[in-house]
Amino acid sequence: MSIWWSLHLRREAASVPLARRLLIGTMETAGVDPEISYDLSVALSEACANAVEHGGDAGRGASEAYRVTAYLDGEKCRIEVADSGPGLARPLDPRPARPDAEHGRGLCLIRELADHVHIGARPGRGGTVVSFDKILKWKKDPSLLTA
Repeated sequence: MSIWWSLHLRREAASVPLARRLLIGTMETAGVDPEISYDLSVALSEACANAVEHGGDAGRGASEAYRVTAYLDGEKCRIEVADSGPGLARPLDPRPARPDAEHGRGLCLIRELADHVHIGARPGRGGTVVSFDKILKWKKDPSLLTA
C-alpha cells in the first residue's frame, strides 16, 4: 500500500496539531502500529514547531506558509517539513541542549525517534527542509483492510 499527502500550512502554532492529527489518522487507518505512529507524530510536531518559529522572514509576517509532506510506502514512512525562512546560518550542533534550556531539544528528539534524519537547505528556494524516515510495523487488524 502507498499513501501520500501534502499540506501547505500557515506559520501559526495552531497548524502543528492539525498536521499531527492528519498523520495519526492516516497511520491508524493504514494499520500502522500505534507506537510507531506516536513516535512519528511527536517528531512531526517538533519539525512543524521549528518551521513555525524559525521558518520565515520576519519582514513578511506570520501569514507565510510551510509545507508538510508524508509518504507511507511499503515498509517505510518518510516525512518532510519545508519552510521558506533564511535557512541554516551555521551547522547544527549535534549535542543535546542543556537540561535547563527552554529551546533546542526538537531536532535531537527527531533524531531519537526516527531511523534516518536529514536537515538541509531547500534547493533553489531558500529555507530549510527537515526530512525523516522510519521503518513501519503493522498492527494485525488495520481499519483500511476491514472497511
